[in-house]
Amino acid sequence: MHGDHPTPEPLTTPDDAHDAHDAAVAVLADTPEPAPKARSLGPLRMVFGTALQYPRQIALALLALLITSAATLAIPYRFKVIIDEAFSGNANPEQIGHAFQYLLMIVVILGLGTALRFYFVSWLGERVVADIRLKVQDNLLRLSPGFYEVNSPKEISSRMTSDTAVIENVVGTTVSVALRNTLTGIGGIGFLVYLAPSLTLGLLIGIPLVIIPIVFFGRKIRAVSRTSQDRIADVGAYVTEVLSAMKIVQSFGQQQRESERFASVVEGTFETARRRILLRAAMTTVVILLVFGGVVLVMWRGALAVAAGEISGGTIAAFVLTGGLVAGALGALTEVYGDLLRGAGAASRLAELLDARPEIAPPTRPERLPEPARGSLSFRNVTFRYPARPEVAALRDFTLEIEPGETIAIVGPSGAGKSTIFQLVERFYDPQGGTIRMDGVPLTSADPAEIRARLALVPQDGVLFSANARDNLRYGKWDATDEEIWQAARVANAESFLRALPLGLDTYLGEGGTQLSGGQQQRVAIARALLRDAPILLLDEATSALDAESEQLVQSALEGLMQGRTTLVIAHRLATVRAADRIVVLDQGRIVEQGTHDALSKAGGLYARLAKLQFAADAA
Repeated sequence: MHGDHPTPEPLTTPDDAHDAHDAAVAVLADTPEPAPKARSLGPLRMVFGTALQYPRQIALALLALLITSAATLAIPYRFKVIIDEAFSGNANPEQIGHAFQYLLMIVVILGLGTALRFYFVSWLGERVVADIRLKVQDNLLRLSPGFYEVNSPKEISSRMTSDTAVIENVVGTTVSVALRNTLTGIGGIGFLVYLAPSLTLGLLIGIPLVIIPIVFFGRKIRAVSRTSQDRIADVGAYVTEVLSAMKIVQSFGQQQRESERFASVVEGTFETARRRILLRAAMTTVVILLVFGGVVLVMWRGALAVAAGEISGGTIAAFVLTGGLVAGALGALTEVYGDLLRGAGAASRLAELLDARPEIAPPTRPERLPEPARGSLSFRNVTFRYPARPEVAALRDFTLEIEPGETIAIVGPSGAGKSTIFQLVERFYDPQGGTIRMDGVPLTSADPAEIRARLALVPQDGVLFSANARDNLRYGKWDATDEEIWQAARVANAESFLRALPLGLDTYLGEGGTQLSGGQQQRVAIARALLRDAPILLLDEATSALDAESEQLVQSALEGLMQGRTTLVIAHRLATVRAADRIVVLDQGRIVEQGTHDALSKAGGLYARLAKLQFAADAA
């Protein structure tokens, strides 16, 4: 059946949540990041594939890395020369000057190389993150609403921010650190072998003694970090919930209670972080004891060799400096692996968003809707269940034929399935049974974009964007002129307050249109639909937020606009649908009555009872 689309799956299942967190957190991370799912570095292929689109910047970054690593290793060598020659007692001022001039030159090269490396790797990090965010957002805009029923937009937003920040750190810092320390470690070990093979052998034997406790503590830190990330997520969820309902909190005087709740959440986060910090402190102590203890032993043995005349003082000085560089490089590499694992996890979570495919997509060969548009709609034996509520049928064996130019009012109790009809007409979902046709063409055979181009919607709540008035008004017709915008605003009774705005159409309306009252927001939404000038109008409680005077003016304007257009009206206020050609009464997803206002009022059914209750309440 054409409507048999699989239910969208959550990006991560509840059972996978802890595994996701476990693999997400770096072994040695100071601050746990969102939990990735990956336990290998494979997901980073997507990140590095994006970076490879910029070969010039990569080449310059690698060149800078080679220069800085070589300059870093050249410093101990110059110290060896200075100590052995300049402090020998036989050197003249010119030799001493040359020795230090070479050292200063190396320092200058190191500084310039570091600056170039930082610029290019940071540029790559920012560019890669920007590209990934653009790709993810492009894909998110293609996904059907069913996807967002089972995947929280807040959690997706977290991926777009915190996970991309992890990737930025991997590309802009971690990879650079890894390459630099790998080059420094390999080059340093080679230089150590050149300086003192026997001392180098002892140093290499001691390296596993440092790595073993790092791995041991790292596993424990990873487990605690998983819990820590859960607690941080709790803080974010709490803050979002309370700030979104601040008017309710203050209206009911619950500031103190919410403060106590937040304190409890924060203290839980702190306690988990304290355990993680304690483990890191213990690991740091062990590593420092082993690393610097090993350095002391090497210096001790080297001092004996110097005393015996086996090596020079400059050699032991260069050996200690280089050994420190090698130890630091190896230590940094252990942290790098944790960061790379965390980045791989973040990349896998973003890859899930990139790989998600819309449940509602154009057919391979979409059937064109007839021109010119007629505006007919047909529902035949439609049954539909929302993906998030598969056990409840929103519509059951729903059949309705709507002729071009007809005005249909859809009424019924809350939950009867009224808004579901609009969702199906816009093909945000496909029914599990039955067919829906527009101008004779099954919606599943047409391009969703072409379907929606023939619709104009006024939602129950006037949804506005964080933009100026002009952009909100022309959202349905982006190339509309100011004259067309003002005409639509005039018809929707929105012109007067829009002209009174400080900058007119250029006035920023705030997040969600907060600069306007609820009634004003609704009138802007109506003007937006008017401007679209579509053959089919969907009015979902279009006048619900208006005062009596504005409602009368807008209703009059809508009646003029509906002439020659097919209109579906959802209304709880039955006084607004008396003039409809037909009133369809829904109850529990089924049509229980249909007819004119007068006929249904005389029939004594559900509509008559609803009308009697409502008109009595209005009279009171």
